[in-house]
Amino acid sequence: MEKIVKVDGKELRMVANALIPRMYRNIYGSDIMLDMQELTNAFVDSTKNDTPLPPKVLTIFENVAWCFLKQGGENVGANADEWLASLDGLFSVYEALPQILELWQLNLKTTAKPCREE
Repeated sequence: MEKIVKVDGKELRMVANALIPRMYRNIYGSDIMLDMQELTNAFVDSTKNDTPLPPKVLTIFENVAWCFLKQGGENVGANADEWLASLDGLFSVYEALPQILELWQLNLKTTAKPCREE
């Protein structure tokens, strides 16, 4: 799955595919499935309660965004720190995050049909 997301005033291509969980695990030593659930829950809570996202969740967001951008072929440096340092200013997490969560959900859907044994 792919999506064009606006970050730092630029339209960037993000890709979520079967490589992403392995890439994320190898780079960050964490399970993206668990981290994305934590990110989703924190975003929902933040939206309902009008509170900021916790720093740990922001780090998950930045790492996931970097992986999706890297997989999309964008020039984002060797790691999330390099990418963030290259931005001209701050970008709205609350603008980009819903799009990233949507891309992730689309990636989780399967197009395969279950086999029925009879």
